[in-house]
Amino acid sequence: MKSLKTLIAAAAVALTLGAAGSAAAQALEKKDIKIAVGGKPLLYYLPLTLAERLGYFKEAGISVEISDFGGGAKSLQALIGGSADVVTGAYDHTVQMQAKGQPIVGVTQLGRYPGIVLAYVKKNGAITSVKDLKGKKVGVTAPGSSTNFMINYLLAKEGMKPEDVSIIGVGGGPSAVAAVKRGEIDAIVNLDPVISQSESDGDIVVMADTRTEKGTLDVYGGPYPAAVLYTTPAFIQANPKTTQALADIFVKTMLWLNKASTEEVLKVLPEEYFLGNKTLYAQAFEHSKPTYSPDGRFTQDGAEAALKVLKAFDPAVASATIDLSKTYTNQYVEDALKRLAK
Repeated sequence: MKSLKTLIAAAAVALTLGAAGSAAAQALEKKDIKIAVGGKPLLYYLPLTLAERLGYFKEAGISVEISDFGGGAKSLQALIGGSADVVTGAYDHTVQMQAKGQPIVGVTQLGRYPGIVLAYVKKNGAITSVKDLKGKKVGVTAPGSSTNFMINYLLAKEGMKPEDVSIIGVGGGPSAVAAVKRGEIDAIVNLDPVISQSESDGDIVVMADTRTEKGTLDVYGGPYPAAVLYTTPAFIQANPKTTQALADIFVKTMLWLNKASTEEVLKVLPEEYFLGNKTLYAQAFEHSKPTYSPDGRFTQDGAEAALKVLKAFDPAVASATIDLSKTYTNQYVEDALKRLAK
């Protein structure tokens, strides 16, 4: 049995830690944070759901309101329009928006490979190459999202234009699976668990796959940043401590994710994420696990790869002078790693 002295000492430590946590929370400039995301159940955005359900926001003294949109382009619009404080979205948007004179900054990298897959829908006939997509209907999560960017780039590599295909937004969940099953589209550019579900059903054949390092190199020719936590320079300037707290939350999540087993990850997630097949979701997660950043850091190589890709099909980016150093910062991640990486 523990002595009274030991119990008193333990209680004192607990009170000290609680006071420290409370003081940190009180120091935040902004405690109520609105986060926008384009397809929360997608494995692309898994770190957001994990951070929420592991209680990391609450531990940091932050109350979050998460708005889930049909695709990344819409979550970006929420940030620009002022209805969101931060976004978990594609790094590409930080480059695009600088070209438009509306700078946004990546604060933490969540994905080091995109995890996006191009596949054709079997019931509408085989498609043997990207050139064969001309005149076809291609389903993406939402027009202007990272899935749309991938097909645009693949078309550009073949000397084609985005207008050579019909882009249709199908979302990133059951609606995308249903669009494939009904044959409403000829090809799909999407992510897990949608791709794994449609593959398992025998409805699609994969043409390009960035769920692995090799697949990413095949498509983009180098490393390619995927989901990041981004916000505006104005938000960072007004809320440096809150920005640091958010970086801490996501770095902590990335460190947990890279050590966690598949079973541990699935225990944290809501049942509806599994699309009625937990075993298949587990397989999809294992396919996608290599896509996640090990520590939240950005790399210059990844930023340069994104710029090259966007220049290939986005005239605004191609004609602009882009300062990549303003599209991301490792300042908050490095600070978080000093305290969290052990």
